Amino acid sequence: MSLSVETVPTTIYEGQKPGTSGLRKKVKVFTQPHYTENFVQAILEANGAALDGSTLVVGGDGRFYCKEAAELIVRLSAANGVAKLLVGQNGILSTPAVSSLIRHNKALGGIVLTASHNPGGPENDFGIKFNCENGGPAPDAFTNHIYKITTEIKQYKLVRNLQIDISKVGVSTYDIAGKTFTVEVIDSVANYVRHMEEIFDFAKLKDFVSGKATGKPLKMRIDAMNGVTGSYVREIFLNRLGASEASVVHTTPLPDFGGLHPDPNLTYAKNLVETVAKGDYDIGAAFDGDGDRNMIIGYNAFFVTPSDSLAVIAHYLEAIPYFQKNGVQGFARSMPTASAVDLVGKKLGKEVFEVPTGWKYFGNLMDVGRLCLCGEESFGTGSNHIREKDGIWAVLAWISVMQHTGKGIEDILKQHWSVYGRNYFTRYDYEECASDPCNEMVATMEKTITSPEFVGKSFSSEGKTYKVKEADNFSYTDPVDKSVATKQGLRIVFEDGSRIVVRLSGTGSSGATVRLYIDSYEKENVLGQAAVMLKPLIDIALEISQLPKFTGRTAPTVIT
Repeated sequence: MSLSVETVPTTIYEGQKPGTSGLRKKVKVFTQPHYTENFVQAILEANGAALDGSTLVVGGDGRFYCKEAAELIVRLSAANGVAKLLVGQNGILSTPAVSSLIRHNKALGGIVLTASHNPGGPENDFGIKFNCENGGPAPDAFTNHIYKITTEIKQYKLVRNLQIDISKVGVSTYDIAGKTFTVEVIDSVANYVRHMEEIFDFAKLKDFVSGKATGKPLKMRIDAMNGVTGSYVREIFLNRLGASEASVVHTTPLPDFGGLHPDPNLTYAKNLVETVAKGDYDIGAAFDGDGDRNMIIGYNAFFVTPSDSLAVIAHYLEAIPYFQKNGVQGFARSMPTASAVDLVGKKLGKEVFEVPTGWKYFGNLMDVGRLCLCGEESFGTGSNHIREKDGIWAVLAWISVMQHTGKGIEDILKQHWSVYGRNYFTRYDYEECASDPCNEMVATMEKTITSPEFVGKSFSSEGKTYKVKEADNFSYTDPVDKSVATKQGLRIVFEDGSRIVVRLSGTGSSGATVRLYIDSYEKENVLGQAAVMLKPLIDIALEISQLPKFTGRTAPTVIT
């Protein structure tokens, strides 16, 4: 029986402009009549003629409204000429898994249903983003096109009577107005696990984890935070690497993440930190809602900053078979990320790129073979195996480094600092601030730091003096396609390599989030207490930015 395509009149919703990681709003916003349909229709139309006869991947992090949105996308895709959908069982696919599936199946792209590390549930956040055929987030030109369509949309197309059960793995074929439309509901983890087996030496890692190679099992505590990674964690760490059941927690994806805030940092992964701090584990790790972010801690909850994590992995890439086979190209980091990896790149003779916040900025460099490893201070690390950051990949990389060196995490870091020096790093987040004062603060600070007399100026606090080398509102010209991104964050670079960065975040769903980044470099004094070492530059940053005055806040919401 042929199913008919219905054209549904709609009205425009303002504010459907994707941020650095798609469109994120409260669930109540997405569930308004026609709201999700408008945005998905805009994504589909933005692909132009390439959409007809194409294959798309659909999946998300399992948060509230994920399954319903996935089923809706099936009906919209059927009506818009898509030939085949690969849909994660129950609508569940980690963001790294979506990227891997797009690349392995040469799909046109993927629609990812996630608000990443934001809380889930009917009162909280939902999100939709589009990943292109390279597996990475859509670039600015594409998301701008999506937004333009949302400001002009008059109708969307839907196959209302298409019934699909995405809870069961299998292939369903439909006749849509004379054209064949196929929906393949796939095992959410199988392709991704195969991909990890191609990158890492699972046999060697299993011997290390089990203790067969060392005589002592690796004691792990892996917290999936009731996000999408639960199924992946169980298959990889328990079934493939032989870790014990007690090694993993919160491995059932839940619509509200079981009340947890799935953001892998010292604040929201507090339970993991407290547990590992008791001294019973060699490594602890947590992931965010959609599985692209990670936090690594060592014995006694020794904290690895994301900036240091990136630098250490860069130094030890030879421990991973994938890089033995494919070689090591350049490194990259987002601009607010501490510049620890720059020092590794310089020593190894590799290009190092500084890009705006947003994983999409790494993709072009990877596609032309100039970049193989990259990271962001917001707990994102990844390589050119896909075009997204990848939390589980990062943990497997760290276990590979531990196996390769025979050292624990703290000793690995101390050895690294003895060679390269240490970038003490912290980020202060001031969440849900009033937007207007925040915009005024940024404008005032930009005027201050870009005045000619600012360069060369010295600032002192607690016996430390920092002299300004350069300061700007960071802009980036892509070396590949020459596209330009402007106003990416206020940046002050000091002569010793230390830095202050201030940004307004574009990934929240309400209000403004001010992010203050402190990167204090020490060549010799590498074993100090981070809070003590960072305080002088924090005080200077608060003085220059006048942040307490403009926000009315005396303390950040979150410190990482």
